Amino acid sequence: MKLDRLKAEVNVSTVTQFVLIGFSELPSLQGFLFAVFSIVYIIILVGNFLIILITSMDPALQKPMYFFLANFSSLEICYVSVTVPRILFSLEKQDRSISLMSCATQLCFFLIFGTTECLLLTVMSYDRYVAICNPLHYPLIMNPTKCTQLAAGSWLGGIPVQIGQTYQIFSMHFCNSNKINHFFCDIPPILKLACGDTSVHELSVYVVVMAVAAFPFILVLTSYSKIIATILRLPTAKGRAKAFSTCSSHLLVVVLFYGSATVTYLRPKSMHSPGTDKLLSLFYTIVTPMFNPLIYSLRNKEVIAALRKLILQK
Repeated sequence: MKLDRLKAEVNVSTVTQFVLIGFSELPSLQGFLFAVFSIVYIIILVGNFLIILITSMDPALQKPMYFFLANFSSLEICYVSVTVPRILFSLEKQDRSISLMSCATQLCFFLIFGTTECLLLTVMSYDRYVAICNPLHYPLIMNPTKCTQLAAGSWLGGIPVQIGQTYQIFSMHFCNSNKINHFFCDIPPILKLACGDTSVHELSVYVVVMAVAAFPFILVLTSYSKIIATILRLPTAKGRAKAFSTCSSHLLVVVLFYGSATVTYLRPKSMHSPGTDKLLSLFYTIVTPMFNPLIYSLRNKEVIAALRKLILQK
């Protein structure tokens, strides 16, 4: 019996390198895709950097809301930089190989920044809740120390959990193939390569997603249910419009991010298809970060005024 088990373990091929299939099924579009991803990446970097710049330089934007927005823009730059440069490298060099350690590192940082986004969106909704539902105590509650603590908690909160989850996933044996049918190292396509039953690992993914994504999302919905109830009680239409305008941008970003990410990670393994996974992943890893600066700037008069002031100074 022990000999049979030993033989089975020996027969399991030890994968030391993966191949990211990416968009190789579109050979005639490699140059076009490289150009598109390059332009999108530049838009994301420039757009988010501008938000960081104007929120730090303009005295009118020295408020908790814009402090968290600057943190969010910094996060978006980090978030897309985990995946997009690797995509560009694969498209340019046509080299889709990635070592096991590099794949694990990419996944770990991707999960950490994804968790940070969930937590930071929750903190931003709490900030809007206090501002609208408890305005008289807002400066006292959202003081600089409290804001710094909330931001630091968002950045650091997911690190131990996601390091543990990454270690658990890459402690599995991979024997089905070394080809990841995706454009970056993500959990669903990696689980497909694992030997044997992965139900325990899938369960752990669900638990972590519920803790770092679903629970914060419930808190966001709770905050906004109270915000909307408070706004509807305001006596004037102008007051209601002004209060809602400060929240609508954030709510739109929440829906875009959580909608696509939740569908990706909470579906059973049997329901995952490479095409759908890639499309959803493109949405929450690249498309949403590209639109976030536009959403926050075009729907916020203070940001537009600060941007206009910055341009005129040049």
